[in-house]
Amino acid sequence: MLLKDIKIGFAMTGSFCTLDKVLPEIQKIVNEGAEVLPIISYAVDQTDTRFGKAADFKESLRKITGKDIISTITGAEPIGPKSLIDILVIAPCTGNTIAKIVNGITDTPVTMACKAHLRNGKPVVIAVSTNDALGANAKNIGILLNTKNIFFVPYKQDDPVKKTNSMVADTSMIIPTILEALKGKQIQPVLL
Repeated sequence: MLLKDIKIGFAMTGSFCTLDKVLPEIQKIVNEGAEVLPIISYAVDQTDTRFGKAADFKESLRKITGKDIISTITGAEPIGPKSLIDILVIAPCTGNTIAKIVNGITDTPVTMACKAHLRNGKPVVIAVSTNDALGANAKNIGILLNTKNIFFVPYKQDDPVKKTNSMVADTSMIIPTILEALKGKQIQPVLL
C-alpha cells in the first residue's frame, strides 16, 4: 500500500468536465491505504450541470471516502490549527481557484483548506484544469510553480486547436505526484 496511514485532504473545484476523471483517482488513493478527507467548493456543492447533478457527485464522494464532506469555510478552517492532514490535493483546480491561492483570497472551503494547510508547511498538490492556463492565469501558474510546498500534477493542452489557452492535468498522475510531494519534490516532467 503506497499511501498507508497518510491523511489526504482532497479538494475539488468547479471544472465540472473533469470531476468524473477525479473520482476513480480518489478510489485508487483509498485503495492504497490513505484516509481521504473530502473538501468541495461552493460551485461543486451547489451546481447541477450537463456533466451531472451535485447531489449525485457528493453521494459518490461520500461512498468512496466514507467521510462527511467539508463544504463550508468554517468546516475547512480547522485543517491548519488541528493539523488534520499530511497533504492537500486540489483536483480539479480551476483558474479561478489558482488566482485566489496566489492572491491569498480565502472565500471558499477549498481556498481556506489550502491556506490553513500551508500554514503548517505541508505540501499542496494542484491538478490544473482551466481554459485560461496559457492566457490570464499563465502568470498565476508561474507564481505557484515557484512557491514553496506547492506541487503540480503534470499537465498539458487538452485541445490546442479549439481551446488554445486551455490546459488539464493528467489525473492518472495524481498518486505519483503525491508520493513525490511527500518527499518535497516536484514530479517531472511537469509539462506533458
